[in-house]
Amino acid sequence: MNEGKSDRRQKNEDLKNRTKLFALRIIKLVESLPSSPAARTIGGQLIRSGTSVPANYRAACRARSNADFIAKLGIVEEETDESVFWMEMLVDANIIKLNLVADLMDEGRQLTAIWVSSINTARGRKR
Repeated sequence: MNEGKSDRRQKNEDLKNRTKLFALRIIKLVESLPSSPAARTIGGQLIRSGTSVPANYRAACRARSNADFIAKLGIVEEETDESVFWMEMLVDANIIKLNLVADLMDEGRQLTAIWVSSINTARGRKR
């Protein structure tokens, strides 16, 4: 049983680091955007959602109950998916080229899939 808790702790630490890197990459992306009104507006939304991912994931790791964990991880899922949306908007508005953000968008989609799976596991059923 201790081995399971140790594995879970390591996965949590890995995801803490991965989400932090996701946020740092978003910060660099937003800092590289042009200073047009649209880029500033979308960039502001992206930086808010992207930097909330690791902060809210850390909060989920400190959840006091299964229900609290599910609720907090639901916020992480929403913020991660929203970050992908804002990157899509940057591409669709021709503010940035897809090849410059494709990898970061893929990371956001992978993280979103992890959150969905974790929530489903915690709920004990599929959504």
